[in-house]
Amino acid sequence: MELLEYLPQVVSGWNLVILIVGTVVGLLLGATPGLSPTMAVALLIPFTFQMDATSGLILLGVLYTSTVAGGAVSAILVNIPGAPANIATMLDGHPMAKKGRANEALHYCFISSGIGGVIGVLVLIFFTPMLVGFALSFGPSELFWIAILGITVIGSLGSASVLKGLLAGAVGIWISLIGFNPVAGTERFVFSEHLQGGVTIIPALIGLFAIPQVFQMIEDAKRGLSGETFGMEQRSVLTSLVYNLSKVRALSIGSIVGTVVGLIPGAGGQIAGLIAYDQNKKFSSDPDAFGKGEPEGVIASESANNAMVGASLVPMLSLGIPGSPTAAVLLGGLLIQGLFPGPGLFTQHAEVAWTFMGALLVSQILMVVFGLYISRFSKYVIRVPKYYMAAAVTVLAVFGTYSVQNSVSDVIIMMVLGTAMYFAMRFGFSPGPVVLGIILGPIAETNLLQGQMIAQAMDGTFQYFFTGSINMLLIGLCVLSIGYSAIAELKARARRRQSTGRTVEIDP
Repeated sequence: MELLEYLPQVVSGWNLVILIVGTVVGLLLGATPGLSPTMAVALLIPFTFQMDATSGLILLGVLYTSTVAGGAVSAILVNIPGAPANIATMLDGHPMAKKGRANEALHYCFISSGIGGVIGVLVLIFFTPMLVGFALSFGPSELFWIAILGITVIGSLGSASVLKGLLAGAVGIWISLIGFNPVAGTERFVFSEHLQGGVTIIPALIGLFAIPQVFQMIEDAKRGLSGETFGMEQRSVLTSLVYNLSKVRALSIGSIVGTVVGLIPGAGGQIAGLIAYDQNKKFSSDPDAFGKGEPEGVIASESANNAMVGASLVPMLSLGIPGSPTAAVLLGGLLIQGLFPGPGLFTQHAEVAWTFMGALLVSQILMVVFGLYISRFSKYVIRVPKYYMAAAVTVLAVFGTYSVQNSVSDVIIMMVLGTAMYFAMRFGFSPGPVVLGIILGPIAETNLLQGQMIAQAMDGTFQYFFTGSINMLLIGLCVLSIGYSAIAELKARARRRQSTGRTVEIDP
């Protein structure tokens, strides 16, 4: 097998140094709010100009996989996802930290990330040829229904009720429409010059999660609550590993969902993590435990967003069609080195291709090792006084937002959204559905408009969107997801009434 032939080159000399440095740097960048995997890879592309093709691709690939995992650190410790892919991790990871189980949550994060990452890379290595056709079968109609499927899970993402979750998601979709129509180019909902460029995901993500957290830290500090309020448990890595491996359902759902979503061009890790979290919650015997510190929530979401990494490179390396935004940037790095995707990459440049894939496999192991080592120092983050933590988060929020487009307007949007979310959270609303709406809104809209244009030249809109095996399967999943969420909400209300001892009296 070609991989075994080139594997010694992965762990020798300069390539091994790049693997280690890239993994550590990726974990640190991923843990910084605002520095998404896409941005991290883009920032370091210039450093690959003087490297040979193999070393340059190894650096970018390792950064990709380690920043996705590193984003869970801030999600768990300070309730601010380092990247969109870590939104679902935060839902149960931070409640675990508040219960004094931050070290345990980080263990589950890195172990499940490594397991999901290995599965994703193995899919890349062994199944690339047969999965190319699957990736090509997703056109605008299929991607539209994928976005709708993601929207159906909005109601269960941390809000006080399904209705409030759906309302928050609708607000997120509306926010995503601000700016210019992606097809017609017409201006929509632009009330200020600061909104002419629309609301991009990084300012929205940082504002909706970071700014309310800053206000909460200041409130806690005024009440005399310090960072030492939340204790730190002594957790054995071996104990966490055994427990993690015992959660076969969460690992399986996360890895399968991550792989499938990664193969779909343009989907991304945030959709993988959220769908895996939602599906694992629906299959759980105790769905009410999710959102309150359930380890399976962390395991499913982290295994999903890392399984997505390897799978997203399948269509990129084979056809030049990136499976995620970060893979699109990585494609640019590939082209800069004079390499072009396709069968020729595995024949004419076999050494580069197979060494790169071998490096991705080894990087999963290094990511787990260094991630578990870094988790030992999480106690120092938790014990930082609230005032200092609030100041540090604010600085990182402003820096992360401004650095995306060097735009003051983005900073203003971030602050406005964050302040509004702070007050909305007092009424039982959650930032998760809003962010998911902002993410999925453009995907649904763009593919709907493109699908309508294609449908006009074919048999009509209905035939295009409501026929075909993949479309029908996705529509069925959407219906099941909505129905299950409604039934789960009714059951949860019934359980709450029973637990509070309330009864309904019928007046004779």
